[in-house]
Amino acid sequence: MYARIARFDGGDPSRIDAQVAEMKAQMQGAKSGGLPADAPEGVRTLMETVSRFMHFVDRESGTSVGIALCETEDELRRADAALDEMSPEEGSGRRTSTELFELVLDESFR
Repeated sequence: MYARIARFDGGDPSRIDAQVAEMKAQMQGAKSGGLPADAPEGVRTLMETVSRFMHFVDRESGTSVGIALCETEDELRRADAALDEMSPEEGSGRRTSTELFELVLDESFR
């Protein structure tokens, strides 16, 4: 498993809930009904390559971290390229770093 971790700083804390709701709706729509015919190519690439996505926020500072998990390194590289072409929406802050990792340990204790 491979991960792309992106950090965003300077987001508007008052917009976090609306942004999360929008992300959830987009992802749920893509999962349940597929993508509309006019969906951007980058979104199609993400649906083909990302197996899990997590988003962490610090509500006080407006900082957030998005983690996209992919099964293979090739999928990770494709997802990374697609995400690099996308800009955060207004109020989401600016992407300040992006790193790619191999997941070598994933243990649950409960």
